[in-house]
Amino acid sequence: MNKLLRSVSILAAAAVILPSLADAQYKSIYGDDNRLDYFEASPAMQQLADSVVSLWPLRQIKFEAGEYKLATIGFGEALNLCPGEKFREQPIGAFCSGTLVGEDIVMTAGHCITDEAKCADTKFVFGFNIDKEGGAARTSVTAKDLYGCKRIIKRDLDKQASGFFGTGMAILNALLNKAGPDYALVQLDRKVEGRKPLPVNRDNNLKAGDRIFVIGHPVGLPVKVAGDAGVRDAGKRAFFTTDLDTFGGNSGSAVFNAVTNKIEGILVRGGTDFVDSPAGCKVQLKSGQNEGKGEAVTKISMLEKHIPEIGSSKAGKLVTLDMQVEQAPAASEELTRRIQF
Repeated sequence: MNKLLRSVSILAAAAVILPSLADAQYKSIYGDDNRLDYFEASPAMQQLADSVVSLWPLRQIKFEAGEYKLATIGFGEALNLCPGEKFREQPIGAFCSGTLVGEDIVMTAGHCITDEAKCADTKFVFGFNIDKEGGAARTSVTAKDLYGCKRIIKRDLDKQASGFFGTGMAILNALLNKAGPDYALVQLDRKVEGRKPLPVNRDNNLKAGDRIFVIGHPVGLPVKVAGDAGVRDAGKRAFFTTDLDTFGGNSGSAVFNAVTNKIEGILVRGGTDFVDSPAGCKVQLKSGQNEGKGEAVTKISMLEKHIPEIGSSKAGKLVTLDMQVEQAPAASEELTRRIQF
């Protein structure tokens, strides 16, 4: 491909993908960058990651030769990253993350799925990862790993938070101290094949100093596992703060207890991701382990009553009660056409 055509292709891809990423709330790295690719993670972490889902707009998915192709762009090219930045050569494309918590229920952030129209315009893709060293990211999936939205079961987004995302550090600091819950539970268009719902911690016993980790899609990258982090402040608010290494695109990611592997909350807010370097390119922002306000995580206690209990007879009852919620309208013809770009 000659330089002109390559530039046009990059610009076209960026026009599709970057507006989606702009909705995500940007985070940062604390101390060492602890993010691991799927193939670098332990088997136990890989098993959890198999139940993590990436969220994509319809316009970025195209059916071709029996598979669904995911429209992506190079991380480094899209954000003008400096040479040597971690994951620079990998593709990005997902706009948020989520987790399977019921046989057909995904948990994510409320600012990722804002209403039924947004839900109808979103595809939920499992298995966007790099499964071997030196391998390429999986950017084509079969039907069993791609799902649509049937309806929003329950959603909550603090009005103060929803009105001020991304408007400056002063407001961000206020949000980290005062904002309410931010979550959405989505019923998919069918039961998920070959992947297990993950358990949540219903004991409400999280405390400062507890060790945690997160699994999601920072900046829309293939799935990453990030640990070696802890709870800074458990507090009495709707959220707790941490020093997890997370970015935009991690919004909606499940945060796990490192001892029990149960879900403690949903990653929803944080600090700055990228800064300009003297060389004229961008670098991923790093800070000390205990610096800044930290990353905000909506507590699982805010929504656990709406999540089926795994292996319990209560699961069916909970879903049946929630079925009283009004069904989402079918996707419009216009939205259906957008999948073909």
